[in-house]
Amino acid sequence: MRKPQLGILYSFSQILMGMKNIAGLMIVSLIGFSCQKNEVVESVFTGNETTYALQQSSQYAVNGTVLFKERKDGKISAQIQLSGTDGDTKYPAHLHLGDITTTGADVALLMNPIEGKTGKSETIFNQLADESTISYSSLVNLQACIKIHLGDTGAARDVVLAAGNIGAAVAQSNPGGRLGIGVCKSE
Repeated sequence: MRKPQLGILYSFSQILMGMKNIAGLMIVSLIGFSCQKNEVVESVFTGNETTYALQQSSQYAVNGTVLFKERKDGKISAQIQLSGTDGDTKYPAHLHLGDITTTGADVALLMNPIEGKTGKSETIFNQLADESTISYSSLVNLQACIKIHLGDTGAARDVVLAAGNIGAAVAQSNPGGRLGIGVCKSE
């Protein structure tokens, strides 16, 4: 039997010691990084927000919510989240004056369309279609509604997939059941 060579054992132990040192440095580095202060990201929102339900309004099983959030710059973020949408379709969304039963209600704001794949849309605004300025506090007191349409033109324009009252119109909602959805004004 041959005796192991001391030189080989010595070299092997040096390699192991070096690996321990590298591992130790990596652990110290990770601890150092995790102990650093996280940067505080300042929100663009004031904390004022209101969520309204958007109910199914046709034979299509589409419903969801619209969340209005007040921004520090005086603008309003309207975030629509729907379930029941899919594909590459973009569904038009409008803020209408009057409640959801008002036939021919004026469009107060053309909102960004809802993406079919995600069911989401966000519109940031502080001005209505007539160029009048609107604040968050005015919006949540406005007699209005949101309507999501199947399409922009033709018969699809008259199909309201989901709708819901917002602001002062919510107080007029029928708590025991659904209200009829008025057909939108065509121009």
